[in-house]
Amino acid sequence: MFISRSLVRNRRTPGLHPGNRVWAQGALLLALAVLAAGLSGCASKQDKAIEQAKQQAVKTGQPQQVVTVDKTGATTTIVVQPPVSGQTTQATATTVTPPPVGAPAPAASDPVVSAVPPPAPVSVSIPAGTRLTIRIDQRINVKTSRGGDTFTGEFVDPVLASDNSVLVPKGTPVGGVVAVAHRRGHFKGRSLLELRLTSLTLNGTNYPLTSKDLAQSKKGKGRRSSALIGGGAGLGMLVGGIATGGVGLVVGGLVGGGAGTAAAGMTGNRDLNIPAESVVHFTLADDLVMQQ
Repeated sequence: MFISRSLVRNRRTPGLHPGNRVWAQGALLLALAVLAAGLSGCASKQDKAIEQAKQQAVKTGQPQQVVTVDKTGATTTIVVQPPVSGQTTQATATTVTPPPVGAPAPAASDPVVSAVPPPAPVSVSIPAGTRLTIRIDQRINVKTSRGGDTFTGEFVDPVLASDNSVLVPKGTPVGGVVAVAHRRGHFKGRSLLELRLTSLTLNGTNYPLTSKDLAQSKKGKGRRSSALIGGGAGLGMLVGGIATGGVGLVVGGLVGGGAGTAAAGMTGNRDLNIPAESVVHFTLADDLVMQQ
């Protein structure tokens, strides 16, 4: 029986022709190479972004983040911390956030490096009526001071929240103004000195504040002085004596404007005087809102 050589050859090589088979294998290898290159490119972008974030964290001392959005809309955030003394590597943390439910998924994006945004500031409020204990830096005297003169001071006692956390630390600087300064004979025979706080500075931020006027008055020569009276519209009264010397002298305490009067214990020709380093007590007239 006669069998052609071509038939035998075909039976020995079923399927693709050898030349076609080589072409198919080459195409498969090429596709795999392209896929590997694509994956390598993605990994390379991520690695480069992380390395950039590490360098930025070292340079600025602030945490950096690498944010990537994949095709499904999932967001991957890698936070890189600044280096810590004694550590050879920088700490990183990765968070994957799925796309929002019921909303369009965000568009895919390559890795983006940026500084980690600071936390939103928290507002704290110190209520009106809070007592502020202040050491005044300058000597204030009715003879030399004039209405509108400014003074500075600092908190002697911290202001605490209801949970005893510190809202205003000890030593926080304040500013104030001499609201009124009248010598005897210029104000119905009575000396009058009124002080008011106007600001405090905390963490580099200046906050305006309004305190009740701290007022002191004294009658004419040879008569016992009157009380320290409520300043402005009778907002408060300082009860106690004013001494004329001593560092860190405590000058009374604030009470309600309807409490009446009390003797200040000053007689003779001495004018109203608050020595430098005197400690006095003011009261907030309005709520004070600050950021922490």
